[in-house]
Amino acid sequence: MITGKYPGLRLRRSRKNDWSRRLIEENNLTHNDFILPIFLIDGKNKKQEIKSMPGVYRYTLDKINSVVDKAIKKGLPMIALFPYTEKKKKNFIGAEALNEDNLVCRALKLIKKKYKNQIGIMCDVALDPYTSHGHDGLLKNDYVLNDKTIEVLKKQSLLQAQMGCDVIAPSDMMDGRIGKIRKFLDKNGYHDVQLLSYAVKYASNFYGPFRDAIGSKKSLISDKKNYQMDFANINESIREVALDIKEGADMVMVKPGMPYLDVIKNIKDKFKIPVLAYQVSGEYSLIKNGIKNKLIKDNAIIESLMCFKRAGASAIVSYFAIDIAKKL
Repeated sequence: MITGKYPGLRLRRSRKNDWSRRLIEENNLTHNDFILPIFLIDGKNKKQEIKSMPGVYRYTLDKINSVVDKAIKKGLPMIALFPYTEKKKKNFIGAEALNEDNLVCRALKLIKKKYKNQIGIMCDVALDPYTSHGHDGLLKNDYVLNDKTIEVLKKQSLLQAQMGCDVIAPSDMMDGRIGKIRKFLDKNGYHDVQLLSYAVKYASNFYGPFRDAIGSKKSLISDKKNYQMDFANINESIREVALDIKEGADMVMVKPGMPYLDVIKNIKDKFKIPVLAYQVSGEYSLIKNGIKNKLIKDNAIIESLMCFKRAGASAIVSYFAIDIAKKL
């Protein structure tokens, strides 16, 4: 509650000078707030720009060290790996997800061998990069099967843990998968591998450029509304998070980010658990194109990221991570 009244109380006094504004600033960004997504592609000597995401690239494994080096130099605590899977390696059941020589597995071994624990590695657990239909799980009659999909996700999670992944991040939105994955990892001796649940992932319109990046956009059959959340709902997010915490999630993710700040704040206030926000590809591309076309200034990037901290996010997955870390 504000006590006092104008003219004795003048809130603008503290805004007059830069030093004063900095002194009372309520939130700030540091390099520790960011996770850098990295897209992988097969081949050699490739740094392939993703047209729908200006300034973001797919890297072959012989090029990936340059990106990891930058992330470590800028003090980022974690990177996230996402594969672009060639069409010939996709099939209806996403079998490539369980191939111990797949792109993510090879990247994990390479990065861990060179960098040890200098930086954490997060891996996405879902089948959409690997299925010919573009869905996150096993499909039957245009419906993603929950329990049968979990059996595959358990194996995918264990494989990634065996290859050196530090943070397993199921983004599939199957009911009960966090508990099943946690038990499976523990049973096989991976008690210390963390689980970041995409507990609140909406069936959003902001994912288009990401689907370009991993090569699932053209193959996607129908939408994902029968497993991802309705963007009209917020109370449902509380139930999703509560279940995942009970099943063993160490952290939870809200995705997309900026359109769902109310959800981030609601979850943080209620559960006091680390809540991560994903500034998704559509958000990134809108901001980048706005700056390119001089509709907004590039300080909009900092503003967009600060709003996540203000809402209560513990960390932010962002394609701006390295560029922003340079300025902090």
